[in-house]
Amino acid sequence: MKIMEHDAIALGEILVDMIPFEVGDYTKVTGFSKNFGGAPFNYAIALSRLGRKVGAICSVGNDPFGKFLLETLRKEGVDTRHVKVKQARTTLAFVVRYPGGEREFFFYRKPWVETADSLIYPEDIDPGYISSARILHVSGVILSHEPARSSVLKALEIAKGHDVYVSFDINYRLDIWDSKEELLGVYDKALRLSDIILISRDEARELLKTENPSTIADILLKKYRPKIVAVKLGAKGAYVKQSDGVEVFKEAFKVNVVDTTGAGDAWAAGFELGMLEERDLEECVVIANAVGALSVTKIGAIDALPTREQLRVFLKKRDVSINL
Repeated sequence: MKIMEHDAIALGEILVDMIPFEVGDYTKVTGFSKNFGGAPFNYAIALSRLGRKVGAICSVGNDPFGKFLLETLRKEGVDTRHVKVKQARTTLAFVVRYPGGEREFFFYRKPWVETADSLIYPEDIDPGYISSARILHVSGVILSHEPARSSVLKALEIAKGHDVYVSFDINYRLDIWDSKEELLGVYDKALRLSDIILISRDEARELLKTENPSTIADILLKKYRPKIVAVKLGAKGAYVKQSDGVEVFKEAFKVNVVDTTGAGDAWAAGFELGMLEERDLEECVVIANAVGALSVTKIGAIDALPTREQLRVFLKKRDVSINL
């Protein structure tokens, strides 16, 4: 891949995850902790901690939550020159935690109320900034409403025009869309502009009516012609297939699971770290599985994200021979 100012730019929803102290029924929850969130920016921080140069395009509210998000990005070394502060409230996501680390989200954003994350306008998209990156990483959540939808699709077109890899994480959240038909139509536009498609088995079950990783990859490769389809299998690992037919399945590393929030974003960052370093597909998947595994060992999307040295130690302890 070419040498650029940024290894990756994350574009999309940024928000505060409100994570309950207790697992299970909300009626028994006594309080919440404030945590950094938003899939593209969990990815951004993960990649930055691993030593890569990462930029951000997003909108936060002019409130204490927005300040918290902006300060967190800066502290983590993410370029925030294209983060806009809007006269709106910062987006929130209330998380339900279930035994075993699984979770569910309830969003405080459109369609229920207008919040800052969807207030990305076409003028907020700088072609020069996008073209400074090797990868543009986007999540499906940001496409649910205007003006962000049109602005993000414009950004994907700009990226394609400048030979910037488009990484699209499905991030299927039907409840924030007006209809499934609308979601499918908008996703179709984004997928046709994507070089890397990231999808979970659960998402594929809803969207493609199959859970077979190979079938999932084949359907997406045939219809949208990306370079890579990555199927995230959670505790079972991951399966990745390239357009040239090369495919890899790797089992997940076993760890003590505390909270799976942001695990898929961490996985994507690990995988694309490998891509940026021009590693073979097998190494990319192993690194991704390791970063994803480490990410679930603490509460919140970013607290357990590893540095490069922590990743190196983790792999060495498991007798994985990868030169980091």
